[in-house]
Formats: sequence, C-alpha cells, structure tokens
Amino acid sequence: MHLIPYASQWIDQSDIDAVTGILRSPFLTQGPTVAAFEAALNDITGTSHSIAVSSGTAALHLACAALELGEGDVGIVSPVSFSATANCLRYCGAEVRFADVDPVTGLMDPQSLASIIGDVAKEARQGVVIPVSLAGRVAPLGEISKIARNHGFYIIEDAAQSLGAFGQDAQGRFESASCKYSDLATFSFHPVKHICAGEGGAVLTNEAKWADRVGLLRSHGIVRPWVGSDKDPINEPPWYYEQVELGWNYRMTDIQCALGLSQLKRQEFFYERRQALAERYRQHFKRSPFNQCFGMTPHHPGHAYHLFVIHFKDGYSRDDAHVFLKSHGVLTQVHHVPIYKHPYYVNRYGEQALPGAEAYFKNCLSIPLFPKMTFSEQDKVIAVIESYCKQKLNHARTAVSV
Repeated sequence: MHLIPYASQWIDQSDIDAVTGILRSPFLTQGPTVAAFEAALNDITGTSHSIAVSSGTAALHLACAALELGEGDVGIVSPVSFSATANCLRYCGAEVRFADVDPVTGLMDPQSLASIIGDVAKEARQGVVIPVSLAGRVAPLGEISKIARNHGFYIIEDAAQSLGAFGQDAQGRFESASCKYSDLATFSFHPVKHICAGEGGAVLTNEAKWADRVGLLRSHGIVRPWVGSDKDPINEPPWYYEQVELGWNYRMTDIQCALGLSQLKRQEFFYERRQALAERYRQHFKRSPFNQCFGMTPHHPGHAYHLFVIHFKDGYSRDDAHVFLKSHGVLTQVHHVPIYKHPYYVNRYGEQALPGAEAYFKNCLSIPLFPKMTFSEQDKVIAVIESYCKQKLNHARTAVSV
C-alpha cells in the first residue's frame, strides 16, 4: 500500500548538484556558502541580519541568549508548539509561563497575554514573549507587540513554520520573521518545513548588537583578536584565538547551506504549490459530508500552509479519524500536544489547562500537504476522508433510528 505522508521534502537534481559542488570545494563548513545563505534569507524577509545555525532549537536558544535571559527572567510562550519554544528559556535558566491561544487558529491570544503579563512583569527581572506563527499563519504580532512593549518585554517570533508567510495590518503587509514587531525571529530548515537543509535554522534581527552576539555564541564564544582590526591577518599566528564567553557549537555547515540556498530558489514555487493544494482542500471540505464532521482553520491570504489543519466537531473523534486514515494509507499528525502537558513542565509548574489550547488540541488533525504531493495523491486523501465522514454519519443516523 502506497503511504501518503503528512509532509515531505522535495529534493531535485539542482539540490544534489549544489551539495556535490560543495563536496568538491575547499570548504565543507565555515565557508562562503554560509554567508551567501544568510544574505538570501535577508533578501526574502527584509531583515538586516541573518545568522545560520545548526537547528531551529539552536536558533531559539541563541535568541534567548542574545537577550541575556537567565535566572530571574520569565518568558511567556504559546503552548501550542513544539517544546523547543519553551525549552529555549529553560536552557538559559529563565522560567516559563503560558498564554492561551485562539481555539480555532492556535495562535497566541492577545487578550490572554494581556491578562497575565502584568503579574509576570512583577516577578521578572526582564521578560520576553515568544509567539508562534503556527502552521504557516503569522501570529497577531502587532497586537502582541503593543502589549509586550507596554511592559518592557522583548519579543521573539518563532517562525519555524512560516517561511514565506505574511501578515497584514493598517500599515500594510509585513513578512514573517521580518522583525517589524519583534526583536528577533527564528527559522527551522528541518525536512518537513518550507525549505529543507537536512537540518538547520537561523536567527534573524535588525539589531547589529544581537546579531553580533548570536554570531559569537554559535561558535563557542571564540574570537580572533585581529579580526576587524588594522592588523594584517597574514602576519598573525593562525592558531591564536580567545574564548571570551561560554558559547556553543551551533554552526551550520556549507553543505547544509548549499542545500538551503538551492531550495530557496524554489521557495516561491513551493509556496504557490502549497496554496494550490490548500485551495483544492478548501473547495471540497466546505461541502457535505465534510462540513458536517469538521471545520477548517479560516483562510488568510498570507497563510503559507506549512500544515493543513482540520478541526473535528463535537461527537467526532480526531483519534478515530487518524486510525481510519492510517489504515487506508493516509498518514496524519497532531500539531501539537500543549507544552504544559509534557511531564517535565507538569513536574516543574504543576497541572495546567488553558481552554483555548485544550480545545485546539482536542480536535486538530494535520492532513497531508507538501509541494511534491500530486493531485492524484490529494484526491486519494479526500476520498478516504469522505469515506470516513460518510461512515460516521451513517452510524449516527442508524443509532438515532434505533
């Protein structure tokens, strides 16, 4: 049986050629391709500085470290995300609080943020808000920014799922990770994301001081004293360096950046392909029997559709649908178990249950959507979901008649 995954990378010959070109070059890591990839990210997002790193998790950690977060500091995060969104704070010794999300979009709810940020500010030496641009849709960053700035909080946009997405407000369009409303933003280049670099991530900012600090900390906190000076490096001892801070080895290689650069050349095509697949889903799912069983996250023109999420209505089981679809060759996923439910966070902060996050998690299911997906594969997904809906509706009618 042919299995259709919920997500997959698309590697073509141009990607292979880009990587093999690096393998034949003098540099496999810390070479010029890293800088070229960073420049390309600046072009796409409109940011001043991009620092390529080893993963999306490393990017979040470095963003927090750049802000010098530590013990006595507190971050407010969205609970509907991968756990790295909160873990980055704990890596630095800061504490975590959770703002609730919109039960339909899963995006951080500004009203929930406003209701808790005052109390958090009282206990925090300094604070940060980390909203997640979930599934390809940009978080309400303008509203979040107003609330956060009023309390002196920094903002880090977790844009791991939203490369190419854009938001709109009274001032016009803005790109995800442009840092229009945030101090820093982060990307992930894991194979299921919008572009694939095998692994990798990036920190983006418009502030040189934070870019410099991220660049320092991604490479052990090491400097070569003559770099940027009037000294001629040819006359300096090549072995001499100084570690000025405790950093990490979070570098991204030229091999990964070559793949990332090649993928970025097709990023607009990938975006358009995701839009086309999402539109086909929307046209089918707004009709019966689909709309009797589940709803969809509302469409937004800037949605980059990293994921296509459906939300089952009361009386229909998301988990049953997952099992049914899997048995027919359609693989699905849930994004995400609320972070506060994980044992580490329960043990540290106790049991929590935010109503928006609980409602979103209970009913959400990510169905297959990725650029390489064919329309015939999508037709199969639609047919299997239709079969599931008809089966459940017939069962409900039979139960009523009995």
